[in-house]
Amino acid sequence: MAEKMSPSPGGGITPLQQMLASGTGAILTSLFVTPLDVVKIRLQAQRTPFSKVLAAQSGPWGAQPATWKCFLYCNGLMDHLYVCQNGNGCTAWYKAPGHFTGTLDAFVKITRYEGIRSLWSGLPPTLVMAVPATVIYFTTYDQLRDYLHARMGSWSHYIPLLAGALARLGAVTVISPLELIRTKMQSQQLSYRQLRVCIQSAVAQDGWLSLWRGWGPTVLRDVPFSALYWFNYELVRTWLCRQAWLDGATFTVSFASGAISGTVAAVLTLPFDVVKTQRQIELGDSEVHPVAASKPSSTWLLMQRIRAESGTRGLFAGFLPRVIKVAPACAIMISTYEFGKSFFQKLNQEQQLRGL
Repeated sequence: MAEKMSPSPGGGITPLQQMLASGTGAILTSLFVTPLDVVKIRLQAQRTPFSKVLAAQSGPWGAQPATWKCFLYCNGLMDHLYVCQNGNGCTAWYKAPGHFTGTLDAFVKITRYEGIRSLWSGLPPTLVMAVPATVIYFTTYDQLRDYLHARMGSWSHYIPLLAGALARLGAVTVISPLELIRTKMQSQQLSYRQLRVCIQSAVAQDGWLSLWRGWGPTVLRDVPFSALYWFNYELVRTWLCRQAWLDGATFTVSFASGAISGTVAAVLTLPFDVVKTQRQIELGDSEVHPVAASKPSSTWLLMQRIRAESGTRGLFAGFLPRVIKVAPACAIMISTYEFGKSFFQKLNQEQQLRGL
């Protein structure tokens, strides 16, 4: 697609239009990337079935004795702690035992024997949580970037870095209590009335900050990722436009820039992602077995423990799966977002011309 996009992504459109563009991008990204994670979880379940009782693991999903299973579902937009009790609630993810020889074989067999809808088993929590979070994040980034450009002319090179970090910090802070609430509902099968009582007692006992449990490791992973992503995205996009002698980025340029910058940011922040995965599993432990759960370790202690047990390579576990998922997610999201903003810019210009 050779249609050019505006070099100033936030210019000429309203915040509501930015929200519509980012929301559309988040939905499309979820539709494309969710099947990849469903297949990944099914391949993991093949090695460690949900039906068996397991000890807690250091991988991306763990279990506690007797009645429940907890695994981390991440679709490139957001991470979700998914809790299954007594095998119930896992049926959408694990309908038939089957045997898969690889990723392609899993796609074919799941589609043939369970129906194509099974590939989108994780879509509901994404649409409920990830889409609003993405809308807040992208809209805040554009608004902050434009504001900082007007205030920090001489430091414009570092504006994407600062705006990306602040936007992600805000989005994580807003969404973190909602993710905790959703985890409580899944793990304890609470009604909304019971949930309100549960939250009130938690706040009375531990204060309002208890609603932001798990916020620290999330920020340590997501904020540096966001800062690096936007900084590299603006650099790569400008460089590609210069190489192709373009006045503005095309859909292809935005797609390639998003994939490259997403890959770089994913690799550089991988140790924090490994720690965040373990902390989220610990969060699941404490929600399902609040008495038996051990007190969560600090982020730095966890990093030291992983390094002592598995070496430096342990901090970079899951390198390939993370890159394979993050790169296309970033590419689809940013190119769709930029295309949506370009559409609204042209729509607004046409309306202004008609009004003259």
